[in-house]
Amino acid sequence: MLVRIVKDPDRLDSGLFLPEGAKENARQALLGEVVEVARTMPKVAYDLDDDDDDDEGATLGENVSGVPLGAKVLFGKQRGLAVPWDESLRVVDVRHLLAIVDEIPEGEIQ
Repeated sequence: MLVRIVKDPDRLDSGLFLPEGAKENARQALLGEVVEVARTMPKVAYDLDDDDDDDEGATLGENVSGVPLGAKVLFGKQRGLAVPWDESLRVVDVRHLLAIVDEIPEGEIQ
């Protein structure tokens, strides 16, 4: 699956500023958002009588990873393959996920 790393804020709630090096050294896992998942082969239905050039017949395959698209996930800092053109993207195997994270709005916490 393709995961975009969620950056930590530079300041803590207490107002303390953390430089990037300090955050990297203290962190053992990364939080990321799933931007693409493993899918089955796409199914294309062609209508030979239709002269339109739209792609309504083309559909993406089903999600076979078991992780929903857009989910927040935790994975080990050293896990995954960095994408060369964007350092915030990683290709991570599902077996290397530590957790799927559900975010609860502060107002709903009891």
